[in-house]
Amino acid sequence: MKKILELKSLTAGYDEKIVLKGVNLVVKENDFLGIIGPNGGGKTTLLKVILGIIKPVEGEILPNGNDRCIIGYLPQINQIDNKFPIPVKEVVLSGLMSHKKIFGRYNNENKRRADELMSQMGIIHLKNKNIGELSGGQLQRVFLCRAIISDPQLLILDEPDTYVDSNFEGELYEILDQLNSHMAIIIVSHDVGTICSHVKTIACVNETLCYHDSNVISQEQLKAYNCPIDLITHGEVPHRVLKHHH
Repeated sequence: MKKILELKSLTAGYDEKIVLKGVNLVVKENDFLGIIGPNGGGKTTLLKVILGIIKPVEGEILPNGNDRCIIGYLPQINQIDNKFPIPVKEVVLSGLMSHKKIFGRYNNENKRRADELMSQMGIIHLKNKNIGELSGGQLQRVFLCRAIISDPQLLILDEPDTYVDSNFEGELYEILDQLNSHMAIIIVSHDVGTICSHVKTIACVNETLCYHDSNVISQEQLKAYNCPIDLITHGEVPHRVLKHHH
């Protein structure tokens, strides 16, 4: 598969504090990578580096050739100011801001694409409502439309199963499975058991990154990667529990 993004010997942090060190990662077309790890281990920092929000202290972020990797981003719902008086349709269209002139207007094709996505997500009837009137699941649908309206090569989701109803959580992974046919996906989640049913590969992040080229990890492999996850089988449902990283 074609490589769309590479992190090479990457070190990152804030001010004098180093959070990530020696991170190497290659993202290819149609990858579906699940990122797990303890709180404070550097998962959010890793996303910020990939998104260009912070610059690495050392190392490189290499796109494929000279092409810029177009990235869609679904943030954590608790990071969104849903009290800001903006209608749903404008939030969805704002995903195209980097593709238009500063004072340019959205054209008819942009609006048609936004309506198409909102219809697919079942929120077209909410297009004129302010986002402050929506539930957690409805907000996730809105911001997922915003993340993919630019047809990104890579979609990044930061704990999308937090603050949403269980009905939408099931729908979300069905949607992601469909999107993965034409874009790579990176998802950060604490619900390791759920994401392992959908992702193709796993990375454990705790100050560095341990990559596993599968969604199935044995206890022996975990020890080799120094990735502290206990595997517990309960019937046909695997449970994975994060333990302390040494």
